[in-house]
Amino acid sequence: MKFDVIIIGAGPGGIFSAYELSALRPNLKIAVFETGHSLEKRRCPIDGEKVKSCIGCKSCSIMSGFGGAGAFSDGKYNITNDFGGTLYEYIGKKRALDLMKYVDEINMRFGGEGTKLYSTAGTGFKTECIRHDLHLLDASVRHLGTDINYVVLENLYTHLKDKVTFFFDTPVKHVNRLEKGYEIVCKDGTYTCEQCIISVGRSGSKWMETVCRELDIETKSNRVDIGVRVELPAQVFAHITDELYESKIVYRTETYGDKVRTFCMNPKGAVVNENTNGIITVNGHSYEDPEKQTENTNFALLVAKHFSEPFKDSNGYGESIARLSNMLGGGVIVQRFGDLIRGQRSTPGRIEESFVTPTLCATPGDLSLVLPKRILDGIIEMIYALDNVAPGTANDDTLLYGVEVKFYNMEVEVNERLESKYEGLYIIGDGSGITHSLSHASASGVHVARDIANR
Repeated sequence: MKFDVIIIGAGPGGIFSAYELSALRPNLKIAVFETGHSLEKRRCPIDGEKVKSCIGCKSCSIMSGFGGAGAFSDGKYNITNDFGGTLYEYIGKKRALDLMKYVDEINMRFGGEGTKLYSTAGTGFKTECIRHDLHLLDASVRHLGTDINYVVLENLYTHLKDKVTFFFDTPVKHVNRLEKGYEIVCKDGTYTCEQCIISVGRSGSKWMETVCRELDIETKSNRVDIGVRVELPAQVFAHITDELYESKIVYRTETYGDKVRTFCMNPKGAVVNENTNGIITVNGHSYEDPEKQTENTNFALLVAKHFSEPFKDSNGYGESIARLSNMLGGGVIVQRFGDLIRGQRSTPGRIEESFVTPTLCATPGDLSLVLPKRILDGIIEMIYALDNVAPGTANDDTLLYGVEVKFYNMEVEVNERLESKYEGLYIIGDGSGITHSLSHASASGVHVARDIANR
């Protein structure tokens, strides 16, 4: 079958590429190939009762499928160049922000209306952070919530399904160059196109590396973020989350000078499992609907690690730590902060007696046997620093889940159009190593769609 444009990956980058292309050039024949399920078939079997931990589904419904890994996320769209990727380095800061605002407008039209746009501008909390050597990054944050985010995706799919051909549960094995255009090789056959957009997300990082190797596209090593997910009573951070919702706070440790940052804050949310290439890690969700909210807030504390010669496999390093956690705990490990400080493992009894009720069924254990000392020391320092602006963070019963790992693809060499060295082959979203967020990935999709339309 021949198409004008083939998009590989139905995450935010792929969705917004398809949306913008179908709007600007409705005559184009567009196809989207996705390794996971359609949205209505994405169901994680973990129910907390019969199935309490990951069973290793062939296609992880949390990580793959229409909407990508962000489908069941907290639905936070951070409109900023300060974090979330380096898209602005390729297309300019103003254009990057304009595209993120455009994506926000579309989300509002497709079910997100009524959700709140938070901002760090003019907040007194920034001054309070500086007093304690913490640094609050600037951003406007649209919080859809896991439930409203799902509604927006449903509406976008309804809008697109008659304009675009979707191939779900159809992994792409190879991308081959033709004399004119590209050939997409799948298990059931091959498809050709004149223009190809690759938007495979973080879960497609290994596949993306293979494609770059086969096509001789240059890449360079990216970082890996390693840490824990913190869960504590929602009241501890309420004075921050009520005003800002998402607060990106960075701290430089006194011991090593490493930077530790908060990530993905979920007020009144739940901690969840995540399966990346068969490795079980931890993440967090939260809902806009008050009936689905919990009494806890969770967020990640992450330390970024970069490697150079002779070792350049950042993702491999992160995977080895996550596999060690899986080996010791059968999945995710949970530990009370007080137990960690006293050098003792948490037990089911200690967790049960804790004043903080876990929202994820994880294995009580000892994170000091999993995380490297340098990373763990930095996390402990950060918890004590946060306790200055959010008293109660360093309480004994604060729960730490490990490990949380954010894998980033090798940064792929592309130009200002986000086009590889081959004309008509675009590489976007988190799979490119350039974007690290829903807003940046979506904006990159709009950017390349407009480039193709203008040609």
